[in-house]
Amino acid sequence: MKRTATAVWQGSLKEGKGSLTAPGGALRDTQYSFASRFASGAGTNPEELIAAAHSGCFAMALSAALGEAGLTPERLEVTAEVSLDNVPPKGWTVTASHLVLTAKIPGIDPAKFNEIAAAAKANCPISRLLNATISLTATLV
Repeated sequence: MKRTATAVWQGSLKEGKGSLTAPGGALRDTQYSFASRFASGAGTNPEELIAAAHSGCFAMALSAALGEAGLTPERLEVTAEVSLDNVPPKGWTVTASHLVLTAKIPGIDPAKFNEIAAAAKANCPISRLLNATISLTATLV
C-alpha cells in the first residue's frame, strides 16, 4: 500500500508560499509558508501534519492492541506534540513527538492499560518511522 501527497512551493524560503494536496481530500491546496512553520502565520506546516499522523496512527494502534486483549475503548483522545529544533550541525530537525492520551476503556486495570499503551506507542508505524524521541503521558478516565 502506498499513499501520496504533493507539495508545490513558489518563491524563496522566507517570502515564498506553498500548498499541499492529498488525494484523500484532507488537504486541498492547503497553504503553508515560512511564517506558518516558524512563526504564527496562517496555514499548516509539516510538523503539524506529522503530529496529526502520529496521533491518528497511535490511536488506531492502541485500539487494535486493546481489541487483541479483548477490550473495546469507549474513547481515545490523543494529542501529539512534535518538536522542531535547530540542532547543529544538522540544522532544523524533528527531535521528539510526545503523545498525550486520555482514554476511557471499560474493564481495564491501570497496569494493563499502561502496558498496552506503551506497546502501541512503540509499535505504531509512525512511531517506527520517526527518528526522534517518542514519549507518552497516558491517563485513564
